[in-house]
Amino acid sequence: MKSLFDLEFKQFITPSIIKIVYILIMVLLAIGYLGIVISGFMADAMLGFLMLLIVGPLVSLVYLVLVRAGLESLLAQIRTAENTTELVRLAGGIPPAEGGYRPHPGNPPAPQQPQDPTANGGGTPPANPYQK
Repeated sequence: MKSLFDLEFKQFITPSIIKIVYILIMVLLAIGYLGIVISGFMADAMLGFLMLLIVGPLVSLVYLVLVRAGLESLLAQIRTAENTTELVRLAGGIPPAEGGYRPHPGNPPAPQQPQDPTANGGGTPPANPYQK
């Protein structure tokens, strides 16, 4: 519950609540399935049996597979972010959640502005070896 009110977003809460979300979606799908079956039987007995045995389970299964794939994808992205943060920490860097970008002491210096080719005493810039 503490991580829910973390305004700096240092910790992900999705991995801890994803099971609850999946269970709620399964319950909603079951309620929807029952509603489809009941409305089918209210319209016609044959339509009710069609909804009960074929359409309802098929639609519920497709939605459940899509929801599961989406939640797994979200969880995989979060785990990748957590693992990347850990790799940065192990390499001696500073993870983004702990202070933003700071160059590593072993990094090369930042690129400099290109120098004026005529400033080196020549009147023309050097020839481009890639042009013919």
